Amino acid sequence: MSPLIAIAITTGILSAIWGWIAVALGLISWVGFLGSTSYFASSGGYKALLQTMLCNVSGMLWALLLIHGDTWWGAGVAGYMMTGVVATLMCVQAKQQWLGYIPGTFAGCCATFGAAGEWRLILPSLVIGALFGYLMKASGLWLSHKTQKAQAATAVVDPA
Repeated sequence: MSPLIAIAITTGILSAIWGWIAVALGLISWVGFLGSTSYFASSGGYKALLQTMLCNVSGMLWALLLIHGDTWWGAGVAGYMMTGVVATLMCVQAKQQWLGYIPGTFAGCCATFGAAGEWRLILPSLVIGALFGYLMKASGLWLSHKTQKAQAATAVVDPA
């Protein structure tokens, strides 16, 4: 089985499981899917999983600063200016290796805005979602490898 088809199958199964877990735990399923999407868009592997989680969480923290920061700088034009400053800093933080995945940072930020800053739900949803993204890809690659190995073992060799 091709890696694409195998990953599609395991992603479908694990997406259904994630949806059930999110509802059962009172988490935000679409935020978890942002976490898994962030992982899928990364370079892959354990290091990328950790980097995805760190960047998603840093994005969440940047968004919380903007959401709650209006008490310091007020609303209106100052708020828009701070959005620009924070977006700049979200990119500059990528100078640090573990925070170098800018799309993951922006995904965490967007999830936080979309979920109205409910960080107690956003944080576990992003982290578990990233874990599910890792599992979706890893299990799909495992399935592909196993089925290709089985196909090779049962292949008939023409003696001619």
